[in-house]
Amino acid sequence: MVSSGLGEFCSGVSDYAPIYSISKTTLNAITKHLDKALTKKGIIINAICPGWVKSDMGGQEASRTLEQGADTIVWLASDAPDTIHGQFLRDRKPISW
Repeated sequence: MVSSGLGEFCSGVSDYAPIYSISKTTLNAITKHLDKALTKKGIIINAICPGWVKSDMGGQEASRTLEQGADTIVWLASDAPDTIHGQFLRDRKPISW
């Protein structure tokens, strides 16, 4: 799942882009529920926050490259241990959601 730091709920909510933020908070909750339901079947579910990426959405002022934004996605799909599941990650590390 590709989420956003704007979906963070545990440490406070932002008043910026509320509908987008709510959709990402919901995505993080879905990640947790699917993790509980599917891990025992060998299906690993995680959500990642790529950060503010230079893209059509992030614009050229964004602080992260496409490669930095994609790194955790590629790592989870290829090299991450299967002990990492049901997490919200950025830069290959769990972050609060």
